[in-house]
Amino acid sequence: MKLTDYATLLRLAAITILLNACTNSLVVEGKFPSPLTDTLPLTLGIYYDDDFRDYVYEEKSKGRSKWIIESGQAQIDLFTAVLPRIFNQVIPIDALPPQNPTTADLILSPAIDEFQYAIPSETKVKVFEVWIKFNLRVYDKSGQLVADWILPAYGKTPSAFLKSKEEAMNEAVVVALRDLGASLSLGFADVPEIKAWLEQQ
Repeated sequence: MKLTDYATLLRLAAITILLNACTNSLVVEGKFPSPLTDTLPLTLGIYYDDDFRDYVYEEKSKGRSKWIIESGQAQIDLFTAVLPRIFNQVIPIDALPPQNPTTADLILSPAIDEFQYAIPSETKVKVFEVWIKFNLRVYDKSGQLVADWILPAYGKTPSAFLKSKEEAMNEAVVVALRDLGASLSLGFADVPEIKAWLEQQ
């Protein structure tokens, strides 16, 4: 092997090590309290598609530290904690439109339209921040769209009291998910299309 080839390999190896060192991987974990809210006398079907169930955000912008954030299970944990307090009963739905007759009055299918974050090295403030834009679609039992609306969620956490930046980012995502849960529990019945549907029942 020529000396120049060997030097090139060393440079590539160094770049690879540097890139790997700058990658932050996180599987979001958190606890989500059940909200105190009036319960709607409805059976809700919940449908999670693969993109939502296995959601992973991967930062691809050049010039930013790379984060790979897996939040799919945490999202499901949030809905599992919140929805049974909003509705009389919650049942899983395997497909949209439903392939078999269902007892659900309405079917909710959540998705993530956008995920953003800011870290202390960018904002010069010792705070991790997360913005998530959820797209919530609600269908009737036959699979006809009833409502489709965007619900933003925001979370932040100081890094000073946590052991690592991964913990700080995790807490920011968890706070954002709790924000979603609060907004959903307080505002579901007030979405104009859902309110109109409820009045017709």
